[in-house]
Amino acid sequence: MTDEQRNLPAPSEKRVPPTPRLSSPAPIQTHGLTAERAAKIVSQSGSSRMAALLGVAIVTLFVIVYAFYDQGLPGVVGSSRLEAAREEQYLETVKRGYNLYEANCARCHGAQGQGGIGPVLNEQGKLLSHLTPSYLMNVLTVGGRYICGDANSLMGVWADTNGGPLNYREIEELIAWVRASNSDEVEVRDPATGELVKVTGWRDPAYVPAADATPVPACWKDAFAVSPSPAPSGGSVSPSVAPSGGVGGSYTIVAMGVKFDLTTLTVDAGKSFQIVFDNQDAGIPHNVAIHEGSVTSVGKELYLGAIFPGIAQQTYDIPAFNAGSYVFICTVHPNMVGTLTVK
Repeated sequence: MTDEQRNLPAPSEKRVPPTPRLSSPAPIQTHGLTAERAAKIVSQSGSSRMAALLGVAIVTLFVIVYAFYDQGLPGVVGSSRLEAAREEQYLETVKRGYNLYEANCARCHGAQGQGGIGPVLNEQGKLLSHLTPSYLMNVLTVGGRYICGDANSLMGVWADTNGGPLNYREIEELIAWVRASNSDEVEVRDPATGELVKVTGWRDPAYVPAADATPVPACWKDAFAVSPSPAPSGGSVSPSVAPSGGVGGSYTIVAMGVKFDLTTLTVDAGKSFQIVFDNQDAGIPHNVAIHEGSVTSVGKELYLGAIFPGIAQQTYDIPAFNAGSYVFICTVHPNMVGTLTVK
C-alpha cells in the first residue's frame, strides 16, 4: 500500500431515508389531533351506533309482525296466513276428490254416497268408525276382496301400484272427499247441467251414535240379513201401533234407480196393510221401514222390513197404526223416502 493510499479517509456508509409509517400526505402528518376534530370523530361514531341500533329495532319489529301475520294472533280465529293457506290447499284436495268420485265411484255408490250397486258410504256410523282413511286406502289399493273376502267382488283395484287407474295423489284426494265434513264446502261443476254449484261433505263431526247402536258389520252384505221387526204382541204395543181392525189393502211401490216411484201413501187407521215392493234395480238391495217423523226429519223406527236385492218382489205385512203422519223409507238408501198418512 502506498503512502497516498494510507492517507485517504475511510469510505462513509450510504444512508437510506426511513420509510414513512403513514400514507397520508405530509401536510396532514405534521398536524396533531385537534379538539374540534376529536369531537367530530366522537359525534360520527355516536351517529353510527344510533343508525345500527335503529336498523336492529326495525328488523326485530318486522320479524315480530310477520310472525303474527304468519302464525296468527293468539285467540283470534282465522288470523293466520299459514292456516288459511293450509285450509285453501285442503279444500282444493277435497274438490279434486269430488270430481274423481263423480267420475269413477258415483255410478256404484250413488252421487251422494247413498249406495246402489255398491254399499252406502254416507252413513254416519260408518264414517265415524269404519270408513277410516287407512281402511279406505286398503280397499282402493287391493279392491273389494279386502272387504268381504270376495274374489269376484265388483269393487276393483284403483291404485296404480296394483294396476289401477289412479296414482297415489288421486287416491289421497278421493279419500279426502269421502272423509270431508259437512262444514267443508267447495264449488264444483254439476255433471248434469255444467253449472257451478256448491257441495259439502257427508261426515258430521258432531255425530254421536245411540247408546244401543250396533257395530258396523265388517262385510257390508251382512247388513242385508236383517229380519223384519216382530209384530207387537201381548200388552207391549207401541203407542203409534193400533190393534188391527181388519186388512186395509195392498199398495205397490217400485224401485226406480235409488228412489221410490211413489212418495205418498194413505191408509186407514187401525187396519193392517201390505206394501208390495217391486225392486227393479238389478242387484241393488232395498227394503221398506216405517218411522216416525217426516221426510226431512226421520224419527224413531216403528217397523223394519227385510232387505232384499233386485230383480225381485217383496211383500211387507205392515201392522195397523194410529192416525197420524209417518215416513216410509229404505234403510239402505235413506234418500228413498216417502210420506205415509194414516187416517
